[in-house]
Amino acid sequence: MAAGPPLSLPSVGPDPVPWDTALAAVLGYARGRRALWFRSPGHPEGRWVRVPAFGYERFDCRPPVVGPPSDDDVLIAEGLHGRLDPAGWAAVRAALDEAGPLAGAIAVRADGRAFWELPPGELSVLEEPGTVGAGLRAVGRHGPGRHRDHLVAALHHRRPDLVPLVGGTTRRSLLPHVEEGDSGLEAVVHRELLANAEAFGALETVASGLLTATGGVPLTRLRLHDVLLWLSGGLRLAHAVALGR
Repeated sequence: MAAGPPLSLPSVGPDPVPWDTALAAVLGYARGRRALWFRSPGHPEGRWVRVPAFGYERFDCRPPVVGPPSDDDVLIAEGLHGRLDPAGWAAVRAALDEAGPLAGAIAVRADGRAFWELPPGELSVLEEPGTVGAGLRAVGRHGPGRHRDHLVAALHHRRPDLVPLVGGTTRRSLLPHVEEGDSGLEAVVHRELLANAEAFGALETVASGLLTATGGVPLTRLRLHDVLLWLSGGLRLAHAVALGR
């Protein structure tokens, strides 16, 4: 099995994450199963089934949506963050229409570069206006209150190499590490990706190879960072590592 250097991620914790631990966590997130007692018309007495423990199959493996914002975007976001009530659905759907042009402008500004390939100035208030960071902050303002995570998830799924997937759990972990001049929480993600470029490059290559070999989809290093941070912030990292191993 290939190896890589440890990952120094202050948002995850004070100690470096060993590379093999990170790989096991990602594989556990993607492949892990949990037992669920299930009743159906065909089996009214009930039976045990094994379902995905995390959101990889419901979210990451869904085909990307192309074209204007649509209901499919909301369905994909629900696969990660749960079902919406009718009012929440309508709010997220409307927010997608409003944020769509802003996300398009971010892609134009990035000019084909992935998030981790952007220069630090793109995530600094010192070089605004017009930066990627300013665009991401503008998108965040369209988040429909408590359903903001659904909006961000939908936009990330469309551009998994450019739009960071910052949600409730990861937001709380990133906030203490914001520095003066950062355009937002995304600047912390960018800084950690740059500082661990070699490790994330190796993790991206190996994890994606293993996942696609079993019919899965590859994960960008931007999504890998989010998975490690979410697992850690939600106290799920040890469980995912055990499943991955």
